[in-house]
Amino acid sequence: MPVTYRIDPELRRIVTICSGNTTLAEVLSHFDELESDANCPVGADVLLDLTGMTSAPNIGQMRSAAARAADAARKVRFGSIAIVVGSEILFGMARVFEAFTEAHFTRTGVFRSREAAEAWLNQSTAN
Repeated sequence: MPVTYRIDPELRRIVTICSGNTTLAEVLSHFDELESDANCPVGADVLLDLTGMTSAPNIGQMRSAAARAADAARKVRFGSIAIVVGSEILFGMARVFEAFTEAHFTRTGVFRSREAAEAWLNQSTAN
């Protein structure tokens, strides 16, 4: 499945990976699964890794994904989100997603390496 996730309970972090040709339906399904996961901590930070994603969403798909994230935020109450990208087009799309969803996260950031994203998230939990 192109959208997978794991929960790190110690860090209170959801690590979501989108890979290959990720579709909007798979992204929306991910939020359904996350909301129903009994192990999902309230106030969790998110590491969204898009480095293996080969598809690029259009603006309508970005709006739909952002609206679904907003719905999920009511239950999960997200903390910070760090989005990791591997291409210029996904960098731009991640910045759009960041703008659409910034009200639903305590902090947002887009990064070109997973290490930088993790360091930024770790900084927020240390404060």
